[in-house]
Amino acid sequence: MAERLKVTLVKSPIGAIPKQKATVEAMGLRKVNKTVELPDNEAVRGMIWHVKHLVKVEEI
Repeated sequence: MAERLKVTLVKSPIGAIPKQKATVEAMGLRKVNKTVELPDNEAVRGMIWHVKHLVKVEEI
């Protein structure tokens, strides 16, 4: 596993279910095409798995 992950919001969560909206917000993604760096651990990977249709992930 990589040490950090670069997560980019590529699709708006407006039409997503509330739990997915909350997950995107909890990752620190507020606007489309914004990127955050998160630690690579099981909790973050689980969050990404739940919103994988809304984000793009790169290993750093």
